[in-house]
Amino acid sequence: MHLQETICLGVAGNFAHHLEQAGELEDFKDVVTQTADAPKGIFPFYLPHSDSFLGLYPIGTDILKLPDYEANAQVEPEIAVLFDIVYGDNHQVVDLVAQKFTTFNDCTIRKEGAKKISEKKSWGANSKGIGDKWIVIDKFEEGGVMDNYHLCSFVKRDGVLHPYGVDAPLLGYSYFYTTLKEWLIEKINMQEDFGPLENIAAHLRRSNYPKQAFVSIGATAYAEFGEHNYVQSGDEVYVIAYDIRSDDASLTPSPTKAIVQQKVS
Repeated sequence: MHLQETICLGVAGNFAHHLEQAGELEDFKDVVTQTADAPKGIFPFYLPHSDSFLGLYPIGTDILKLPDYEANAQVEPEIAVLFDIVYGDNHQVVDLVAQKFTTFNDCTIRKEGAKKISEKKSWGANSKGIGDKWIVIDKFEEGGVMDNYHLCSFVKRDGVLHPYGVDAPLLGYSYFYTTLKEWLIEKINMQEDFGPLENIAAHLRRSNYPKQAFVSIGATAYAEFGEHNYVQSGDEVYVIAYDIRSDDASLTPSPTKAIVQQKVS
């Protein structure tokens, strides 16, 4: 599925220990959250119709293209949800209706001196990776299909498969389901341009109020290899969402798995 007309957003700090491991906690030192485990904020990584660098569609399938310059890039294994956006008066977002989800590689550069999160997130075509299938969300609340899913990731280097992110249940996200949805609506409407964060309502306006939002809801903590190794040309990246009732954390495809599979170049 192509998402060229869809605003693409990410959630920062929605899984315990990820920001610390990524060396990015300092970026958010002045960002105040309502609770200790709340995400830090929302960032854009693709804005339809934008004439900035964020207007270049970054999502690929089988290729992960590193920047032409030397860069420290890490896989960020995530779940991404496609929401229908419901607007009210004055184009305020009044609801987000979850339609389906897939896996996502929100590959990120560890870039010193970046003023905004988005500066680390998108550097050209094929700088992100999306799963091979969508999984329909029956209800975005406890008791739905997502209760049964885990997320894991691997990097194969020189023929050896290394766990890159920890194997984690989706219920392990700090904010999920209704809590996440309500927080997203608030941040989309109210988040200010402050520190590493940006005014998302202004981005919606400049994007001509798109009908949908593709939201990567946060990266898991890293396994040892992922914490200490940046990706390099020749690596193979896998991000897998699997249903624990019928699948396992292997690379084997199945009707209920969503798999990002990319060759790094």
